[in-house]
Amino acid sequence: MNDDRGMKKWRAFASMPEQYTGLQEVINKQAEVPQTLLTEEQMEQINFTLIEALHTNKQVYLTYYKQGQCITEKGFIQFVDSLGSLFIFIDEVFELKNKMRLSELIDVRFV
Repeated sequence: MNDDRGMKKWRAFASMPEQYTGLQEVINKQAEVPQTLLTEEQMEQINFTLIEALHTNKQVYLTYYKQGQCITEKGFIQFVDSLGSLFIFIDEVFELKNKMRLSELIDVRFV
């Protein structure tokens, strides 16, 4: 008799989703890097580059720190508020407006 109505197929990780989530968190934690601390001179240079990119509408590579990772994107600067420490970046891929803090920036370079 070959009756498999009561049997379930075993799938590794799918049987214990909490374990899979926990393992993914451990893997993500190991990939984290500490945020780079910039000198006053580096921060000034980033600010000048942002302002120039805004006024000339030149495309930039923007490297920033988010959730333990350094991310680099290509796009355009739409707005800079140096006093409020904010800027708006439009990414090249999805053309979405990203409001970011100047303190998250690691580097800005012209393409």
